[in-house]
Amino acid sequence: MKELLEHILKGIVKDPDSLSVTETTDENGSKVFEIRASEEDIGQIIGKDGRTIKSINVLLNAIAGPDRSNFTLKVIR
Repeated sequence: MKELLEHILKGIVKDPDSLSVTETTDENGSKVFEIRASEEDIGQIIGKDGRTIKSINVLLNAIAGPDRSNFTLKVIR
């Protein structure tokens, strides 16, 4: 899932070399994907009214399938 998220984000940002995605697990056992990018690319990742990041979240949920592995996307500035 992390590799897919990185692939999607690298297609969106202008500086893919500054992009990093870190996968951790929170206290509830849910996956947390922390997304770090250059300051100008943060706006591209979030999108107008958060539409882009919400769309990525929907896409990843659809790929996860019915077992629905819980995860959270965090964009770190």
